Amino acid sequence: MSELQRFRAGKDRFFAEDPDSPLTPAQKHHFKGLHYFPENRALRLELAVEEFPEKATVKMQTTTGSTQTYTRFGRIRFSIDGQEATLTVFVSPDGYFLPFADSLAGTETYGAGRYLELEPAAQGRLLVDFNYAYNPYCAYNETWSCPITPAENRLKVPIRAGEKVFHGEAAAE
Repeated sequence: MSELQRFRAGKDRFFAEDPDSPLTPAQKHHFKGLHYFPENRALRLELAVEEFPEKATVKMQTTTGSTQTYTRFGRIRFSIDGQEATLTVFVSPDGYFLPFADSLAGTETYGAGRYLELEPAAQGRLLVDFNYAYNPYCAYNETWSCPITPAENRLKVPIRAGEKVFHGEAAAE
């Protein structure tokens, strides 16, 4: 079992069993695991960050109407299937934060976008492993408050890695 497979199995256990899971009791009753794209090693990237000279503080709107504060840190650039893509990396007290929506949003991936925590790599680079892209908790339960993906991080290319849209088998119960 790969590290990614272990991570996904642990997340499924957390969602199914933990009292802090974002799933409602009805959803947990029918939960059989989250849906993921197959691991895509080509979407595990070590990227240079073009740091912004002035790191502006921004307030991101959330799904419940409040705001959360982040710092615009820098920009990453990469290529997917021959198409160039650019995303803004944000920083919070928890570390590097990358909210993004791809061209599959609303069909194969969560419509409001997915999130990714980035890890520092050598020489000022960041590890951007889209295989760990995940849905915010508000994708499972509307009582959660989640930052809305900023317009600058909405891509026209597909990111076929990470978590897929949640179907909420028991969401209506």
